[in-house]
This record gives sequence, C-alpha cells and structure tokens, in this order.
Amino acid sequence: MTKSRLLRHLFIAVFAVLVQTVAFAQNKSFTGKVTDEKGSPIPGATVAIKGTKSGTASDPEGNFKLASIPANATLIISFVGYKTQEVNTTGKTSAAISMQPESSTLSDVVVVGYGTTRKKDVTGAVASIKAADFNRGITSAPDQLIQGKVSGLMILNNSGAPGAATTVRIRGLSSVRSGNQPLYVIDGVPLDGRVARPGVNAAGLGQTPDANPMNFINSLDIASMDVLKDASATAIYGSRGSNGVIMINTKKGSAGVARIDANYSAGFSNIMKKLEVLNADEYRSALKDYNLTAGDYGGSSDGMESILRTGVSQNFHVAMSGGNETGRYRASFGYQDQQGIIRKSGLKKITATLNGQNTFLAKNQLGVDYNIMAAQTAESLAPISNDAGFTGSLIGQALQWNPTMPLRKADGSFNLLGAGSSINPLAMSEAYDDNANITYILGSVSPYFKFNDNLELRAMYSLNHQVGIRKTQIASFINIAGVQDLGQAYYGNSELNTQLFNTTLTYQKQLTKAFNFKGLLGYEYQEFNYEGVNLGALGFPTYAIDYVHQLQSPTQANTFMSSFKNPTSELQSYFARAELNFYDKYLLNATVRVDGSSKFGSSNQYGTFPSFAAKWNINNEDFMKGSKLFQTLALRVGYGITGNQEFPAGASQEQYGLGAGGGSGLTNVANPNLKWESSKQFNGGLDFGILDNRITGTIDYFYKNTTNLLFSFPAIQPAPASSYWINMPGNVLNRGLEYSVRGEIIRKKDLTWALGINGTFLRNELKNYDGPPVLTGSISGQGVSGATSQRLANGYALNTFYVRKFEGFDDKGQAQYADGGNTLYYLTNPNPKTMLGINSQVMYKNFTFAFSSHGAFGYQVYNNTANTVLPIGNLGSRNIAKALLGNGESLANPITVSSRYLENGNFLKLDNVTLSYTFGDVGRVFKNATLSVTGQNLFVITKYTGFDPEVNTDKSVNGVTSFGIEYSPYPTARTVMFGLSFSL
Repeated sequence: MTKSRLLRHLFIAVFAVLVQTVAFAQNKSFTGKVTDEKGSPIPGATVAIKGTKSGTASDPEGNFKLASIPANATLIISFVGYKTQEVNTTGKTSAAISMQPESSTLSDVVVVGYGTTRKKDVTGAVASIKAADFNRGITSAPDQLIQGKVSGLMILNNSGAPGAATTVRIRGLSSVRSGNQPLYVIDGVPLDGRVARPGVNAAGLGQTPDANPMNFINSLDIASMDVLKDASATAIYGSRGSNGVIMINTKKGSAGVARIDANYSAGFSNIMKKLEVLNADEYRSALKDYNLTAGDYGGSSDGMESILRTGVSQNFHVAMSGGNETGRYRASFGYQDQQGIIRKSGLKKITATLNGQNTFLAKNQLGVDYNIMAAQTAESLAPISNDAGFTGSLIGQALQWNPTMPLRKADGSFNLLGAGSSINPLAMSEAYDDNANITYILGSVSPYFKFNDNLELRAMYSLNHQVGIRKTQIASFINIAGVQDLGQAYYGNSELNTQLFNTTLTYQKQLTKAFNFKGLLGYEYQEFNYEGVNLGALGFPTYAIDYVHQLQSPTQANTFMSSFKNPTSELQSYFARAELNFYDKYLLNATVRVDGSSKFGSSNQYGTFPSFAAKWNINNEDFMKGSKLFQTLALRVGYGITGNQEFPAGASQEQYGLGAGGGSGLTNVANPNLKWESSKQFNGGLDFGILDNRITGTIDYFYKNTTNLLFSFPAIQPAPASSYWINMPGNVLNRGLEYSVRGEIIRKKDLTWALGINGTFLRNELKNYDGPPVLTGSISGQGVSGATSQRLANGYALNTFYVRKFEGFDDKGQAQYADGGNTLYYLTNPNPKTMLGINSQVMYKNFTFAFSSHGAFGYQVYNNTANTVLPIGNLGSRNIAKALLGNGESLANPITVSSRYLENGNFLKLDNVTLSYTFGDVGRVFKNATLSVTGQNLFVITKYTGFDPEVNTDKSVNGVTSFGIEYSPYPTARTVMFGLSFSL
C-alpha cells in the first residue's frame, strides 16, 4: 500500500514536470528595445503579438517586456511616422528593433472623401504630403506647408502681412464670378471657406486685404495633407468639388505610455526686397536736371525705412498623447506671436486641440471619435489696402514721401502737410489703429458601429463657429479729407456658423480570391449662416480715450450703423461609391453625388455629379514578374462632373435692401432657372517606380471644361436698379500636363539624399462666349479713376490684359500708343504657363539638410505701383522710381493704363532652407532633442521690378475675379528662425 502510494505520487510529480516543461516550451518571456534609424529610443511604440489582441508598448527608454508569448510568435512593431516591422521570435528571448521612417511609397494610406485607401489603389489624381515633408519656418496657415510640393497646385500670398489670405488654384482658373478656391476638409469636416473678420473701408484708404480662413489651425497639429485634383477624386464632394479638394489630417494619439512633445522656435524677419526710389541727394540732383526750383526742403529722410522694422516671432507648441487598446487621445496647446515687418502689424494666435478614439464592447464593435479645435487670433493691421485712391495707403505714402522733407520737425512732432498733400507715413502709422480678434471653434463627434469585420455604420455631427470683432480708428491729426480735425472710428462684429450632419454605411469584403469589393452609401446635410453689425462715427471731442470706446460722443449726423444677415444656405446630399479590385491588377471606381442647394432656383435645386475611374497595375501582370527595371507601373484613367456653388446665398431669389433713409428697394431679381456651374474633367495618368523604387513618379494629363458659368449682370431696364444672376454662355477650358518625380539618389545607412521635382504645363481659354463685355482688373491710384486692365473675351485666357499698347516716347517726352491710344488691345495674361517645384533632403548621421523652392514662368504681372504711385510727374512734390531718370519722359506725361506696366513675372524662389541636428536623448528626461535653423524667402530670381511677382492684390470689379496685379502691397518678408524640439 505504501509502495503503491509512493508510485502514484511519483507519477504525479513526473507528470507535473512534463506539463510544466511543455508549458515552458509553448510560452516564454520576451524583451526588446525599439529605436529610430539613428539609434535613439522610441517611447510608446506599439508591440503586438500577431494573430492575437495581446501586446504592450515601449517605455520612455524604448524598452518593452512581454511576460508570456508563444515560442514561435511573430511580433508586430508600429509607430506613427515609421514603417511597421515584423519580428519572428523563434529561438529568441530578446531583440533590438531599428525602425525606419516612412517614405512616400505605394503602401501609404491616402485620405480620400469619406474614407481612406492605399496609395497603390488610388485611381484618381491625388497627391499626399506627410508632415516630415512640410515646409518649415513661420506658417500661419496650412496652405503654406505644401507650397511648391504638389504639381498642378499654385499657392501665392495676396499680401505679405502675417495671417493674410492666399490665392490657391488647383489646375487653373475655372470660374469668372464664383469662388476658385479649393474645398478644405479637416478630419472629414468640409469648411465654409469664409472667415468672420469684419471688413473696413476707411476714408481715403480703401479696403484692407482679407484674412486667411485657415488661420485657426496650428501647423504642428497636422499629420498629412492630401490634394485631390481630378473629378474622379473630387466628385464625391459634388457641388463643392469643382476647384479641387485639400484634405487636412490632424495628428492622433497612439497606444502606449503617455508622451509629451514640445516645440519652440524664434526668428527674425526683414523686408525681402525694397523698391528703388530716389534718396535725398539723388532727388536734389533730379530737380536740377529737370529745371525745377521747388521741391527741396533741405533735409534727408527715408519714408519706407520709417515704417519698417525687424519683426521678431516666436512659436511655442506642446502636445500630450497616449492611450491603450481601447482608447487613445491627443491634446495640444500652441502660442504664436508673429510681428510684421511693418510697424504696428502682426498676428498673435492661441490654439488648443483635443481628439480621441475610443472603442467599446467585447469585440470593439462600438466606437466614437471626437475632435475639438479652438483658437483665437489677434491681428494688428497696418493701413495698407487693395484699392486706395490718390491719397494712397501706407506703402504708397512711404514710397512717395519726398526724401528731402524731414519726417519730424525740430521739436520732435510730426511734419504734417495740408489736406490733399502728401501724407507723412510715420504719422499715418501712428494715427492708425486696427485690431481684429476672431474666436474659432471647430468640433466634431463621430460614433460608429461595426456589425462585423466587413460592415460599418458611421455618423458625424460637426459645428464650426466663428465670431470676429474689429476695432479701427484714425486720429484727427492726420491730413486726410474727412478725417483731419475729426477723427474716425469703426466697430464691427461678425458671426459665422456652419453645421454638418452625415452618416455613411461602408461594406468591404474579399468576395473571392480574385475579387475585392468596397462600397459606400451616405447622406449629408449642411447649413451655413453669416451675419454682422457695423458701427462708426467721426468727430470726437478727445483722443485721450480710444475713439472706439466713445462712439456715443459724436453728433447723430456723424454716426452711422449697418447690419446684415445672409440668407441661410442649405445643402442636402446623397452619395455613393463603389470600388472593385480584381487580382490587385484591375481597379474600378465609381462615385455619384446628388446635391440639393437652397442657393438655386426652384427649377434646378438638385444636381447630379458622377465620376468613373480605372487603374491597371501593370507591374502585377505575369509578364512583368521578375522585372529588374519596374517595381511599380500603373495606368489610370478617369472622368467626372463636379459643380460650383460658391456664390452669394439667395442669388436666385428676389432680395430687397434697406436704404440709409429707412426705405427699401429691390437689389436682386429672382431667377428660378439658375442652375449649377459644372465642370467636366478627364484625367489620364501613369505611375511608375524603377530601380527598387528608388525613382518614383507620376505623369498626368487633364482636360477640364466648365459650363453654365455663374454670373451677375445689372438687371435690364426698366427694372429697378439691381443685379440679376444668370448662367453666362461660354466654356472655360483648362488643359495641361503634370509630372512629379522623386529619386533616392543615395540610400546608405549613414547617408541619404532624396531629390523631388514637380512641374505643370497649363493652358486656359474662354470659348463660345458671345455676351456683353466684362471688364475687371481695377487699376487704382492717382489719375486712373474707374480704369481697368483685364477683360473676358472669347478665345482668350481668363483675366487677359486689355490695355493700350505702349510704343515709347516722342521727342517731347509724351507717351506714344498704337493707333494713337484710341484702341485697346488683348495682350498677354497673368496665368502661368509653367509651374515648377524643387525639393531636396540630405541626411548624414545626425544632420539633416533640406530645401524647397518653386517658380512660375510664361506670364506677366501688371505693376500698378509703378503706374500710379511712382510716376515721373511726382517730381517736385513726391518721390519717383529711380529707373525713370534719363528715360526721356516729360514731367507732363499723363498717367495712363497701358502695356508699359506689364512686366515679365517669371521667377524662381528659394522658399525654405533648413539645417537640423538631432542629439537623441539628453540625460534621462529629454528624448529625440533636435536643434534647427530655417531660412525663408532667402532670395528670388526674377526680372520683375516690383516687391514680389507672387503677390496678388485683389482688384476684382463687381465680384469678377482678377489676377496678377500688384498695387503697393504689404511687402514679402525674409525670415531666419531657430527651433528646438524634444519629447518627454
């Protein structure tokens, strides 16, 4: 009995040992360390056991430990911005994992309308730019991040002022009256495109340039930007996709230990280019040469220099992120203070974001994504306008100031002249105060439910709320008619609200080994509201108190007020998309969207916008297997129809306006037959990658035909004085060729060199137009009241210059024009025929050197500054351009709009140069510390004599777009910035 019990216990013990041995054979512990390509630890990297939901994250030192994993397990290591790696643990108990940065490969994910797709599955013309490839330096809005990075995309500043609006064109200009800006979509939320900054048209100074509606976004919160260029990619946005779509995708948190990322930068800005005007000695000499006895005041001054300064800028940003398998978050805070290079101008911006992704239930079937972006911008605006008259705005006043006339008197007071005379620029700067504060909130919540691995239902609600307050005043001492001895003040308040609700049902399944299907059904509703109030007065008893704080003081006759509320605009949409993939060789994509808009008449409220696209991945064919030359080779073709409804709400309806005396009158005649402006676009493309994808690129040809052009004409008499919206006859044609090539010239462990070049060849033409003449391109300044420089005409590009043809001077110094100046001629146009972008990056060990440049060629710019601000007739009272000396022109030669002021606009600009050094870890606290120095706008190669051939002053007439005119704008700044970034 004892022996039997002994044997039984022995058997149990042996069995236990065997079980334990088997268990240890099946499971083991595993440790490792995750580093970047330079050997620095990566905290928060996700380490998952393939085929399971188990895993962990690397600690602040990059280390991780898994207590128990199968003996032959495969680990999947991932981190945002790096390529995902798989590590087989067979026979191992530890591993060192070196992560490699993501490059723009065909495995990247691209954001498209209402979803994502692999880059290799994209059938349309789409360009994706990651944060690592963004432009560096001072950026107040996201569009500046990708300037020169994308073929077919033109981005230029309307003004050099901090936070100023930009002109953005994707594949040219399509509309003559509606908006031409692309649609911006942030994390799935399409934006309104307007900004709630009240306008001010100060006495004698004109209308100040607009603010950039994207100022509320902090560039350091953006992970990537995707540019959708052709109709097959943008038709899913229907009536808002005609001008292309720019998708902005913000950074998200990742599972792992909490981390803090911090960035600080500071820099200095100065004017990039000064105009050549006479100094005091040159002015005195010119007076003698032209036999003028008046005009020398015995002093020496520099009007332009008096209003310039070195602008100091700083930018601070901190972000916190982390989470686990079921919840991730990211929160950030940013502060930017950018001083302008003109006195009393600048932009201060505070931003805050919070986003998260949470899942619930056992299989993570229920989820919710949320995103809140809040910002406040404070602009200090200089008195620089688009359309100042003979008094000029600040830049014109500075350029014209007589250099022999002191800016201050002997007692230190301002040297002020009589009404109608030159305006002291330093005094004007001191007399003018203009501050605009805008508060932004963009919030969205998106719950979803996954019925299974193939079917997902998602909804989204978003609110975009903006409130703008603007306070402007002009002191009574300045010698401007209507201001002098009175003073003026304005107070404006504007509010912009946009709401959106959509829901989508997505189904994706590998139906057979050869066939993959993905389908999308959706519904969307958007509502747009914009309203505001403006108050103003003149004649204040004291300037001890700011005028805007004593608007009640002037007499009732000297006060005024106005208010507005745009008709509510609503957009209701139904859309669908189907994607078919056969053998990963043949891809088909079809979309359709039906939009109903309250902007259009009862006969045409709904429009249908379809698209079709196909792609052939030639490199996956059997006959290409084993190819040593091509690793990627694909053909794409697409066709689609998109719309444009970016014009005033209620344009098809009968509208009345209130007059100053309290009466009302018809302002807009109803047109129930007003229909959508539509664009039909064909696109054909080739994608390629050779030499192990060390050289990759795309080539695209496109043809875009825009019809039913939306336009507003004066109503035909005897109707009341009002406007009448119609669909203007004619076609706007844009056709072109784009290419983008990127090569990894050197690809070694310690040394890499990548070079990218993109280019666009573009032609624009208005065809089949036989309507009345349409003039635009207003020319402002002394002696040119009501003058224009551009005209819409059949067979010519939009905004073609239509002016007298200058033929030199006669023997009396008078300008000569073809046909005696009685005929205006269609000459060149301001639309570039060729655009170019060059980008390069060299990495050597811990050093990184990168530069970005872009250019445009084959176009001309009208120099309104030379035409009316610095003419030869100024001599004796105001300053002139130095180039006019000795050209044979008479002082009595009248100011005339002509081809004399059309200049070659060709340029090549060095946008960004950055040199950085990564220290890696500093002590036990700071991780991935990096120092950098960046130069912006270091130089521009051009023959243009103005400030900058890229500056585009808004010179529209009655809402008809203009382009390519420079009128004494806020100058472009050259900046040097130093930066420090690190993680905790």
